[in-house]
Amino acid sequence: MARGQYRLSLLLASLLLVAVASDALLGGWSPIEDVKNPHVQEIGKFAVEAHNKLTATKLKFQSVIKGQTQVVAGTNYRLTVMAKNGAASKKYEAVVWEKLDGTKQLTSFQPV
Repeated sequence: MARGQYRLSLLLASLLLVAVASDALLGGWSPIEDVKNPHVQEIGKFAVEAHNKLTATKLKFQSVIKGQTQVVAGTNYRLTVMAKNGAASKKYEAVVWEKLDGTKQLTSFQPV
């Protein structure tokens, strides 16, 4: 009887550990494996254009160089983009929320 209780306790502890680990990953950021994917590049271009509209700047999108996604009610994209300001290229970190209906919203845009 004691051996059966030990096994049951071990099984319950293992299940609890798996549940806790799963909750820690929920909503976490995952790396984007292929930043050259046309959709990822489109999100990066959107970020630069939306920033330009909000700030009346004239940055020119060049490329996404790295990024992460986070599943929410849609997808958050945290991207490092290269953009030209005149002759100089700079890195920026942009966060874009792509909603379930496909609309996009720029939530932050900062120089790196």
